[in-house]
Amino acid sequence: MLTLDRRSVGLLVMAALPPTIEAIVLVSMNFVAAEGLAPQNTSVWPYDTYHDLRWLFVYHDSWPEFLFWLCLVVLSRGVYTTGLVVLAWPVGVRRPPVRWLLRRNVGLAMVITVLVAPWAVVSVAASVVALSWVLLASLLPMFLLAPFLQRTAVVGPWWRGLPSTALVGWSLLNFVVLTVAGALAWSVPRWWTVPVATAAGVANGLLWNRTVRAALLAPRVRWARVPVTPLVALLALAVPLLIPWLVEVVPGGQQRIESVVLGRPLPPEVPQAVIILAGYASDYGGEQPSDPRVEMFSYRGLGPDGKPLPYGAQDTTISVTESVGLLEEQVDRLHRRTGRRIALIGESEGALVARTYLARRPHPVVDTLVMFSPLINAGRAYYPPAGERHGYGVVTGFQLRAIFGLVSLATGPGDGPDQPFIRSLLDDAPFYRNHLMCPVPGVRIVAFLPTTTAAEAPPGEYTRIPVFQLPGVHGGLLNRSLVQDRLVNFLVGEPIHRTRREYPLVQQLGAGWQAPPLAISANPAWWGNREPDPAFTGKVCLPGR
Repeated sequence: MLTLDRRSVGLLVMAALPPTIEAIVLVSMNFVAAEGLAPQNTSVWPYDTYHDLRWLFVYHDSWPEFLFWLCLVVLSRGVYTTGLVVLAWPVGVRRPPVRWLLRRNVGLAMVITVLVAPWAVVSVAASVVALSWVLLASLLPMFLLAPFLQRTAVVGPWWRGLPSTALVGWSLLNFVVLTVAGALAWSVPRWWTVPVATAAGVANGLLWNRTVRAALLAPRVRWARVPVTPLVALLALAVPLLIPWLVEVVPGGQQRIESVVLGRPLPPEVPQAVIILAGYASDYGGEQPSDPRVEMFSYRGLGPDGKPLPYGAQDTTISVTESVGLLEEQVDRLHRRTGRRIALIGESEGALVARTYLARRPHPVVDTLVMFSPLINAGRAYYPPAGERHGYGVVTGFQLRAIFGLVSLATGPGDGPDQPFIRSLLDDAPFYRNHLMCPVPGVRIVAFLPTTTAAEAPPGEYTRIPVFQLPGVHGGLLNRSLVQDRLVNFLVGEPIHRTRREYPLVQQLGAGWQAPPLAISANPAWWGNREPDPAFTGKVCLPGR
């Protein structure tokens, strides 16, 4: 048990003060989307560094500024950790001189920054594309590395041997505490966020006490001669490569919306002709649907005969503006061929293209939009195009290009962070953050949301249109027959709407693990589209200025 002597009180106060200050600043700025990050400010390694780097990778606009703040963050984190370790050191155990601990912790702060930086960058990328599996790819390596890194501050050869069972247990508890604290910090009324952050800081102090004790008083270290920590760090590099495969093997992961709609003719009571817009990395071989009223949208456009051209996965990387132009032509041709009004059914990228089309080039015959797995609140961060040396996230973009380059060595050439579709999310971010899930006059809209989309955006209001929430992963359908029935019901004119109790809970539990959004008003690249910022208003669909 922790005895409340002067050192213990000092430890708790030292651990509680920074989260309290951060929460006061965020609440006073009304920065509601970032309030869940405050409890991580004094968390045990590596989550404290993960907290620092996500702020830094979002909020820098030049290389000199990034390097200055990186040095300051690393130095201050090393000094601060030294103070925590000194106060958490158990009575009766010989402690090295403070000077030795200071040198050690500043040096280790540099090492841990190098280990954590790739995953902090991936977290920022997740806030750009609003994909839950990308966020998971950034968080799982932290979870894997935590038991090994939480002993670095006090153990001599910290890179060798396995962590003790007690240290693994405290590491698991640390993750749970940060997750719950992030959810509470966001969900309580405004200024109540401050005492929640303070309480989380006190909990961090207790966890520092326990982890330092567990590291120092551990029984015989197993595999004491094996460099386990470097091996685990290398293993963590494979996580982003494995997660897309794991998503695919989840039940329903292979069920795409085109298979639902194209599997059988639409009932005669459906009045519209339908265009199906498949998602990113999809392909189409030119197969003709069994129902002449249905067409696949082609990311290559139409042939001379007016039929959609076959396309491959690479074709889906074109810009949203180019896709919208192709959709405009296809809507017009299908309407003239069938004489019917048009319904658009889009999934993931296809949903984003369809919604952008309705905002910028709508045809009066389009009266229905169905979105599956839309990219909710995409574009919450930014990095400038390759070759530019200034702009918010310039170093983040450089690191993403380096990461994609290394991944391509193992998987073959692929798409990088500068492909036209991704740049569309970056350049038109204010629209996607504020208007994607908003009504369009004269158009009936519904969004089918698999459960995982709850973790893709900060909690809060995200929609002003009806939603149908159901278990599943992004771009996959767990219950095909249910979706098919509800889709047909909606197309024939019935309103559909269903929410699930776990959806807002997942939103809140993910609040602390999102990268902080870049304020729309801060980025000169967005000044031509000055939309209200949901990160500060907590609302969507507010009229632009």
